[in-house]
Amino acid sequence: QVQLVESGGGLVQPGGSLRLSCAGSGNIFRFNTMGWYRQAPGKERELVASITRGGSTNYTDSVKGRFTISGDFAKSSVFLQMNSLQPEDTAVYYCTARLVWFSSGRSENNYWGQGTQVTVSS
Repeated sequence: QVQLVESGGGLVQPGGSLRLSCAGSGNIFRFNTMGWYRQAPGKERELVASITRGGSTNYTDSVKGRFTISGDFAKSSVFLQMNSLQPEDTAVYYCTARLVWFSSGRSENNYWGQGTQVTVSS
């Protein structure tokens, strides 16, 4: 069974920084994409950032210039460096991974971590 384990969440003041880490375990897959979602109370879960095995990155507009995603796909790991944190960044952050393969047409598996709480408050 594939598991994604997150760490690095916590409480930080506005303007501060946190680094989230995620490492996969269980069945060894070479994921195509890894990333981070977040969900704040009363809001829909949104994609924060993603990275492909080839190094292509994508960020939601609200975090561009502040967050940096990186990955080590050989270790099924992904990281999120979060700088200049704002109260609006408060949410549960979820690590995700996607495996896509072609056999009898296109197949896809998506995996989720348990989530780690990030709270930005003064």
